[in-house]
Amino acid sequence: MAESLIHPVVLSGGAGTRLWPLSRTLYPKQLLPLTAESSLLQETVARVGDPGRFAPPLVICNEEHRFIIAEQLRNAGRSAAAIVLEPVGRNTAPAVACAALLLARADPDALMLVLPSDHRIERPDAFLAAVQVAQQAARDGALVTFGITPNAPETGYGYIRRAGPYRLGDGDLPGCFAIERFVEKPDRATAETFLADGGYAWNSGMFLFTAGAYLAELGRLEPEMLARCREAMTAGRTDLDFYRLDRKAFEACPAQSIDYAVMEHAAKAAVVPVDAGWNDVGSWSALWSVGGKDADGNVHNGDVIASDTRNSYLRAEGPLLCAVGVDDLVVVATEDAVLVVSRDRAEAVGQLVKAMAAGGRNEPHAHLTVYRPWGSYRTIRAGEGFQVKHIVVNPGGCLSLQKHHHRAEHWVVVRGTAHVVRGEDQLVLRANQSTYISPETVHRLENKGAEPLDLIEVQTGGYLGEDDIVRLEDVYGRN
Repeated sequence: MAESLIHPVVLSGGAGTRLWPLSRTLYPKQLLPLTAESSLLQETVARVGDPGRFAPPLVICNEEHRFIIAEQLRNAGRSAAAIVLEPVGRNTAPAVACAALLLARADPDALMLVLPSDHRIERPDAFLAAVQVAQQAARDGALVTFGITPNAPETGYGYIRRAGPYRLGDGDLPGCFAIERFVEKPDRATAETFLADGGYAWNSGMFLFTAGAYLAELGRLEPEMLARCREAMTAGRTDLDFYRLDRKAFEACPAQSIDYAVMEHAAKAAVVPVDAGWNDVGSWSALWSVGGKDADGNVHNGDVIASDTRNSYLRAEGPLLCAVGVDDLVVVATEDAVLVVSRDRAEAVGQLVKAMAAGGRNEPHAHLTVYRPWGSYRTIRAGEGFQVKHIVVNPGGCLSLQKHHHRAEHWVVVRGTAHVVRGEDQLVLRANQSTYISPETVHRLENKGAEPLDLIEVQTGGYLGEDDIVRLEDVYGRN
């Protein structure tokens, strides 16, 4: 009898604030092509793309990213078994619990391979070989984690101290070990002793176990969390191609990582060491470490010119970036922000982003181009009482039927054909034609053609925030 397939569970709820200004709340690092032409999410699902071993992935994500994730999966030629939407972030333990509850409906013994969506693995064959070992322990009822063989005394990772070999039946399972303890992120001196010891591994945040085994341990250790997750799944609903968790129940769920909630206290846990060129791409210094370097140790991305510059990460997402006479810097220039930080202080960028968000700035949240299920819009210019945007509506795209309390809008079609609802009127506008929409006027924009629709929108009024949208009807199920 053939072995059942492994179910990849891809966690895509993070914001990646330490990779600002490229990673933003509305378009975080896992959706970006940081280390290859594909995004980190697409690379993750590609690693588990063998249909002979793996079922279609089950993705757990922030509801704000759902359409981008669905589109990236389509572009990668993959279909998801399900895309489960979290109304709020509650860390990894509840996210994995919801995935386990979904899988357990059909098979409590379903094997779950839990994968963060934002990791880089240079040698996927080595990782898949580790999965082969781990699934033997998982089928034996163990909760298995993957420990990364360390090559440096890293202080940014937690560690796992392995014990003796994992016992399987009457013998040992080669390549798999019992766990002695989990260790918090150490200082450098302690990390150096771990590296010299040889019995420690970095905690990767990747796991393999059956849905039933995880739910049983979660119920024993965190019954309140499991109860709230059950409620969120039971009261959830299908929304287009997505499954939306119930907001009230999930908001009431305790927020905790799978390590703290379960793995550190599991009755039967195991670790499989793996040396697969793993990197969690958690900071700009990490991207420098995995990037292709020139003779001076610099990593260049985009339109960059460097002179007398060494061991720096230089990235231009738009205008020319020039660096002269600098060492050990990270310089990242996007169209609306520039980051300059010492490479050894790159971890502190996340705190900078928190401070900006607390100050009410928009830069932590969105790029100038913001993606929507119907297309995108880009802010060209904004000032007191006005804002100018370039709107692109994809073929078949349709904005919500909506109105605004505070702003008026003037639309000018640049390319394509716009089908417009404006109050009681229905208009068809082509290039160089325009319409004006006053405050409180119900309106909708749709592209029924086969080519993108481009238009310029000029907004005027006393308040121009995106929250001044009253949606009356929406084909994408947005509120």
